[in-house]
Amino acid sequence: MPDPAIFAARCLLRTARAGTLATQMDGQPFASLVTPVVAPDGAVLVLLSSLATHTRHLLADARCALMVMGAAENANPQTAPRVTVTGLAERCADPALRRYWVARHPYAALYADFSDFSIWRLLPQAGHYVGGFANAASLPGAALLPPAEAVAALAEAAPRILAHCNEDHREALNQLAGTQGKEGAWHMLGVDTDGIDLVQDDTILRVAFHAPVADAAGVRAELVRLLHTPSD
Repeated sequence: MPDPAIFAARCLLRTARAGTLATQMDGQPFASLVTPVVAPDGAVLVLLSSLATHTRHLLADARCALMVMGAAENANPQTAPRVTVTGLAERCADPALRRYWVARHPYAALYADFSDFSIWRLLPQAGHYVGGFANAASLPGAALLPPAEAVAALAEAAPRILAHCNEDHREALNQLAGTQGKEGAWHMLGVDTDGIDLVQDDTILRVAFHAPVADAAGVRAELVRLLHTPSD
């Protein structure tokens, strides 16, 4: 089990569907809204238009930062967990990464294939996690990335896991969504070392594991545990 702050930061990154991207030009910082997705290997993916100011900045200087936030505990926004990652962004032409991103932002299918849009990949080099008052930690970028062997093992097992769960355990998936306060018919969209993605129409629900897993057996154990853990 990794350090609690590390796993919390990884789960928060994987849950977030919006964040703030910081770029710079000639020493002047610039912040903009982006819609990230974390790939199975821990890299952050964003879909950017070549017409956007932040894209022009990244083409000139790949250094950037991304901050995402969770829900605040009360009216004070400072109680919200958040994580900032820094690193170098690179434009990627891999169609699999574009499909992975669009599957988790299905509304964007209307424009994701426009010629001016590209997937950019940010591999965290460092991170900073704030879990609340007096709960902050600086994290090395490597800590935010799952082990390569676990990523490979789950990539190989994922088609079987998804087929099995969606064909034989739809009620269990609906029950699992219900523990997150979400009703209706859900199916499993993806699985990685830190949790699963469920989908219903255009709604994506991220369900985090209690601890990271390394193989299909670990996924099964975590799903059973989640189903038998009382919701708060």
